[in-house]
Amino acid sequence: MTPRLRLGMVGGGQGAFIGAVHRLAARMDDEYELVAAAPSSNAERAKASGDELRLAPERVYTDYREMARAEAARGDGIEVVAIVVPNHLHCDVACAFLEAGIHVICDKPLTTNLADGEKLLALASAKRCLFALTHNYSGYPLVRAARELVASGAIGDLRIVQVEYAQDWLAQPLEHGDNRQAAWRTDPALAGPAGCLGDIGSHAAHLAEFVSGQTPSQISAELTTFVPGRRLDDHVQVQLRYASGARGMLWASQVACGEENGLRLRLYGSRGALRWQQEQPNELWFSELGQAARRLTRGMPWLPGAAAAATRIPAGHPEGFIEAFAQLYRDFAADVRRHQRGENVDRLSVPGLADGVRSLAFIDAALRSHRLASAWVALQN
Repeated sequence: MTPRLRLGMVGGGQGAFIGAVHRLAARMDDEYELVAAAPSSNAERAKASGDELRLAPERVYTDYREMARAEAARGDGIEVVAIVVPNHLHCDVACAFLEAGIHVICDKPLTTNLADGEKLLALASAKRCLFALTHNYSGYPLVRAARELVASGAIGDLRIVQVEYAQDWLAQPLEHGDNRQAAWRTDPALAGPAGCLGDIGSHAAHLAEFVSGQTPSQISAELTTFVPGRRLDDHVQVQLRYASGARGMLWASQVACGEENGLRLRLYGSRGALRWQQEQPNELWFSELGQAARRLTRGMPWLPGAAAAATRIPAGHPEGFIEAFAQLYRDFAADVRRHQRGENVDRLSVPGLADGVRSLAFIDAALRSHRLASAWVALQN
């Protein structure tokens, strides 16, 4: 019997949304066991979270550096750590565990700046550690199906990329009240220089790249802050140019009233088109030129390999956000086990550091373009 991977977590204590999501995702396929955590730097809150998670008291930490050292020294120490802290801490926390030889699962964006992302890329390579980045929308079966359809030439040569991510939860200045999520996500000291752009625009950019197989070569961006007194952008529009000749548009907003979690992707080629949206994730619309649009659903026997492998239950039974998140955990577990057997893992099954660095390059270019009155800016390769 293959033992579960021993998992640790930094952040994600009581009241943290994304920490609970990670724990559910890790448990779904029974590949991990949470055995240690640094849920808070506050001793009382850390203990309360540790008790709630039923962790041994000696493996509940208030300092991630101490956790990395102590767990690396144990014979039964953690093999993988999940980093679910605010953006400004990602680099330092990840460095501590990579230095200890521990594989990493980290929330996006990878860091708050491109230089730190490149630093992590070099360190993980030097320490021969694997690193997964939770661009979790790539875990949906029909997103993977769309990717394979594009790669197979089903829509012909790519011409147009339209991706949007619209929410309304920051339409009011919640950061001035007691909403901790709003407070740190709109604070440049914690979130970095990009607000909506880094928070959800990075998801949209990765989704478009993941499915289309192409990265923009140039972008023109305008960042807007609609809520008075807010210190970071809450609305973003980015025009996209691709080396292939394709063109596109990315729109992300957290002040679009009436929108809940409107992540949508449309790809148009010379022979057809694909449409997918996260709020109806079990449907993919495929249009071939001159024919009626076809509604493709998760669980159908036609699904290509990667999409079929990501499907857990029969057609007609909905799968959603947690299952997609869990798919990244399951795929990463397989990568870690291959690595532990001495096999070469030169390409992860999930988004990783290279994806994170490209995302940071996109954010950096968008910020530069905005400062230059939306001038076209080349993305760093």
